[in-house]
Amino acid sequence: MDACDVLIVGAGPAGSACAWALRRAGIDTVIIDKRNFPRDKVCGGWITPAVIEELQIDTADYARSRVLQPLTGFRTSRMGDREVQTDYGEPVSYGIRRCEFDAFLLARSGARVLQDTPLKRMERAGDWWMVNGEIKARVVIGAGGHFCPVARFLGADARQETAVAAQEIEFEMDPEQRAGCEIRGEVPELFFCADMKGYGWCFRKQNFLNIGLGRLDPRGLPGHVAEFVAFLRRAGKINFDLPRSMAGHAYLLYSKTNRNPTGDGIILIGDATGVAYSQSGEGIRPAIESGLLAAKVIAAAAGEYTREKFAAYRAALAERFGDAGREISTSVGARLPGKWVELLGRVVLANGWFSRHVVLDRWFLHRNQPALRLSAAI
Repeated sequence: MDACDVLIVGAGPAGSACAWALRRAGIDTVIIDKRNFPRDKVCGGWITPAVIEELQIDTADYARSRVLQPLTGFRTSRMGDREVQTDYGEPVSYGIRRCEFDAFLLARSGARVLQDTPLKRMERAGDWWMVNGEIKARVVIGAGGHFCPVARFLGADARQETAVAAQEIEFEMDPEQRAGCEIRGEVPELFFCADMKGYGWCFRKQNFLNIGLGRLDPRGLPGHVAEFVAFLRRAGKINFDLPRSMAGHAYLLYSKTNRNPTGDGIILIGDATGVAYSQSGEGIRPAIESGLLAAKVIAAAAGEYTREKFAAYRAALAERFGDAGREISTSVGARLPGKWVELLGRVVLANGWFSRHVVLDRWFLHRNQPALRLSAAI
């Protein structure tokens, strides 16, 4: 039977970032995942400079063999209304392909990795967790996304939760499709739904195109997606049919989740605990930061991996993401009648100052929040 200090269930950015930090602290770590890497992952796929700083990524080295699309601006609008273009004059984010990015983080994590290994069962035996009857670990970290089996072990029921549902497609364009795509690589386009309960995106990453739409109210999502794709055709953004159907996924917003993130010898990170930003639904940066924070708490516990010791992780999540989950825009929008929300959305999204300083700087890029220093995490 294999033994380790920490077993991470899920090899996405949260799990790999956590393993990377744990290994730097000298903690023996194993990652298991039900998939083989590289694997496709439904996600818009961009990372901010804060992520690059937090994970100490050499962008020149990364871009040599992978897609890294600098983003220097955005076009934003309420779908069908006047579009506002915001130019920053420098990269404020980078487009990545999740199949490449996740495999990169996993490979450099330094952890032992068991792929094609789903979590089938876990049992408590003294101070150890016995996983699949093959691995024993002092700590199990759930990093398996919205439907993480470790989260279910702690009592989470995804069927009873309010989650964002999204559909997305990413594909490499052929020469004819590239000629028929008006989206500029450095300027992704964001289109908010009329009721402000979601938004669609059209995002070019070199020769790859990513199109998707997510909504907090998932009722009728396929219809909203079909309407959005038809809008892109009418607006001249694309002049071709999509090569295949979109794939779906769901995730929790930090302001909407009541999941318990800890137990004796258990911690949830990333989408498993629900840390996506409330306004944009962006989850890569908060997932990575939750993994780094979990690593800090585990290292500080010095082998005493109890619920009481792990309470520091819950406090760290609240300190890091609490303000992001209590934006005044969210609470105001929840109280206004639907028609007022539609009118307000039409007015404010057409305003250049609001689009830049609120929608982009605060909701999407979180430029007001400095990067989490590794020295502060470990």
